[in-house]
Amino acid sequence: MRNFKIDIVSDVMCPWCVVGYKNLEAALAELKDDMSADISWHPFELNPEMPIEGQNLNEHLMQKYGLTEEQGDENRQRMAEAGQRAGFTFNFDDARIMINSFDLHRLLMWAGEQGKQTALKLAFFEAHFTDLKYLNQEEVLLEVVEQVGLDKEQARNILQSDQYAQAVRQAQARFKQLGISSVPTFIINDKYALSGGQPSESFIQALRQISEEEAKEAP
Repeated sequence: MRNFKIDIVSDVMCPWCVVGYKNLEAALAELKDDMSADISWHPFELNPEMPIEGQNLNEHLMQKYGLTEEQGDENRQRMAEAGQRAGFTFNFDDARIMINSFDLHRLLMWAGEQGKQTALKLAFFEAHFTDLKYLNQEEVLLEVVEQVGLDKEQARNILQSDQYAQAVRQAQARFKQLGISSVPTFIINDKYALSGGQPSESFIQALRQISEEEAKEAP
């Protein structure tokens, strides 16, 4: 059995991050007789300057990328279809907002120490993209935390302090120094990197190839 170390640099606000992960999950399920993986999530902020109240998503995308309303609609349709293929539901409405995700990354770092990081990351994705919840609201965040079996009051204490803030910034700086400027980025065994919402076939091919290469390099 080959076990991979997979580090995923991502932002909860990034729809391709959940598509890419779900496709990686499908690939690992197909390869389960030969391969497994230890997965860790690392912080990246698509919009670090975003105020806590957030911004209407359609307005934000038009401003940031110069999209017309028609192009925005086409993008959402493509995203919904990609999600459907990956087994994830995207719901879009005109009330959606883009938020500052720094507090989410702080909670995810804490969740990693509790062995619940992937569970919380997926719950955040579902809350934001499927259930249309506003993750810039403390009580909403605490509900999601409790949903995956983490301590609500401990999470509240983190949110109301600066716990994990320095650790998140240090992690962001480290991956920036490694040249990572877009998400998702999947780093395998500290050596190989795949970017974007890759289909499961690409992950299967990459993992098999890496396994073969490392087997040749083994003494």
